[in-house]
Amino acid sequence: MIVNPQSFNYRLIIGSLVVAVAILTVYSFTSYKSIVAHQQFLEQEKKLVESELSQMITRYDDVSISNDLISSQLEDAKKTTKIALDSLRMLRSDLSVLAKFKSQLFDLKEKNKSLFKTIDSLDEVNQGLEKEKRLAYNELRRQKRANNSLIKENETLEKSIEKGALLTANSFRAEGFEKFFGVKRPSSKAKRVQSIEVCFTLAENSLTEAGMKELYIQVLNPRNNVVADKGAINFGNSSLIYSAKEVVYYDNKVLEVCLDVDADINEQPLVSGTYYVSIFHKDRKLGSTEVKLK
Repeated sequence: MIVNPQSFNYRLIIGSLVVAVAILTVYSFTSYKSIVAHQQFLEQEKKLVESELSQMITRYDDVSISNDLISSQLEDAKKTTKIALDSLRMLRSDLSVLAKFKSQLFDLKEKNKSLFKTIDSLDEVNQGLEKEKRLAYNELRRQKRANNSLIKENETLEKSIEKGALLTANSFRAEGFEKFFGVKRPSSKAKRVQSIEVCFTLAENSLTEAGMKELYIQVLNPRNNVVADKGAINFGNSSLIYSAKEVVYYDNKVLEVCLDVDADINEQPLVSGTYYVSIFHKDRKLGSTEVKLK
């Protein structure tokens, strides 16, 4: 068999070209897949960095603190993080770019550890202070309730003392008298009686303030008219029409008091019936009695 050398060379060249093209195709395809995979990896890494930066910003927004210095540091860290995030979003995915931002992310994380550790410490202190504040507030409320209770007890005690210090009297009695040749003698006949003697006893009381005491006698006849009307005396919003006034010195001991209420000329002779006698210290009634005249 005779082989044409020129034809053989053509075939060898073509075969070599085919093999080379095949190898180049396989290499190109493999390189393309590698580039795509690398680009996808870079995009994924970029998204991870963006996500971490976004989470940092969210955490900054969630923190609320009254300390001015820490608040300023938080705001600075937030601004730095936002600038890094905005810059990362604007740049295309590149290994050197990602390396730079990963390094920046690491630095931010380290700063955040210290910053948030300080914030946590402040939170613990604030919680302790808040607990102490609640305890102090509860104690204050308890003290306030106790004080209110003491105030009420004191008011009650003061009222009791005030009430206990009031002037008191007992043994009230009244009797009609006529005058016969300048001599008083008892009588129950209305047409003969010219005066009514009123007697009572001021009780002993060490709580009562000693001194001069004004006592008022009011005598009402059966027609409910005041006998021996001396006019009215006012005590604040109240007034008293009285028949006689007696001023005595009270030294906290038992004191017997007697005085005559002389009927006016135009009231004589007195009408028959029951006469009601009341004794007052200022506007306060100490007691009463009555006398019947025939």
